[in-house]
Amino acid sequence: MKVGVVGGGQLGRMLGLAGIPLGMQFRFLEPAAECPAARLGEIIRTPYDDPDGLERFAQDLGFATYEFENVPVQTARWLEERVSLAPNSRALEVAQDRVREKSMLRDLGIPVQAFASISSVGEIAAAVERVGLPAVLKTRRMGYDGKGQHVLREGSDAAAAVQHAWEALGRVPCILEAFVPFDAEVSQVAVRTRRAGGGAHHAFWSLTQNEHRNGILWKSEVPAPCDSDGSLGELARTHVARLMDDLDYVGVIAVEFFVSRGTLLANEIAPRVHNSGHWTIDGAETSQFENHLRAVTGLPLGSTAAHGASVMFNLVGKLPLSSRVLSQSGAHLHLYGKSARTGRKVGHVTLTAQDPAGLQQSAAELAAALPWDA
Repeated sequence: MKVGVVGGGQLGRMLGLAGIPLGMQFRFLEPAAECPAARLGEIIRTPYDDPDGLERFAQDLGFATYEFENVPVQTARWLEERVSLAPNSRALEVAQDRVREKSMLRDLGIPVQAFASISSVGEIAAAVERVGLPAVLKTRRMGYDGKGQHVLREGSDAAAAVQHAWEALGRVPCILEAFVPFDAEVSQVAVRTRRAGGGAHHAFWSLTQNEHRNGILWKSEVPAPCDSDGSLGELARTHVARLMDDLDYVGVIAVEFFVSRGTLLANEIAPRVHNSGHWTIDGAETSQFENHLRAVTGLPLGSTAAHGASVMFNLVGKLPLSSRVLSQSGAHLHLYGKSARTGRKVGHVTLTAQDPAGLQQSAAELAAALPWDA
């Protein structure tokens, strides 16, 4: 069984590592000269929208997927006509446009903060009137790990502040979102597949609590400390199931939420395997990567049950001393084969234990020893 992956980054690498034991072979479409997935399969080194490269990529493929959400939608549509692509191009198109994403969530009854689109100077005053300050101005498209956005504080001239930020972002179409004074950030990673004979099957990993530094994910923790009674997890699963069904989604999806005033506000959709789900490699019966491939290729899903408690730390900008990490009981080190560079995710470490309370001390000790150069 040969699976094509659009993108050869660390997520593509981890898909390959999960699929090879299942007898899968991989082909990656990747324009970069070097990529983390290079040792896991054949590389078609070409731009994502190159017709000749796409023909070579699609040849004799049974299934295809993608590892990041900025794949050109036209590329996804082209592939859909020739191979079994999952997730579908509609999910990709929604996730690429923050206004469309927020509108869809709102229309499905999934709570979001107030927002307004800005495509011209003339729309700024109405957007400020609707959203107010403090707020966050983000580009409608692209941008990740805190890039492509400005936080706007309350001041004497809100419209002028928004216009200044809009110009700083290049006068491209933007979304103005109300700033949420959240208590925690969480994500729900889930998977959906179509059952043989009709219908769909959903599965969910534990609600994950996340901590960011400089807009980059630093730490993910399971079980989520903010969800002691399980009610937030139940609500998140309800929201994400509704979203997946509406999209007729196949594969792994992650939805990031703010926890605010005891409930959830949806922030972003990621139509792919997700950084906050990396803990599942070592901390769950079936990882997000394996279940994504199972869903994409029509295989039965594996159990998403957690083995116990897990804490995952991203390694950003610098590589750690491997012996220091692995001397910690319950530590699992994952390096992506990338050279160190400020702001670059070069790996992650997951700590696992049966007892959440006992894990905290170990996690604090390890965190103090890990490099961070963002």
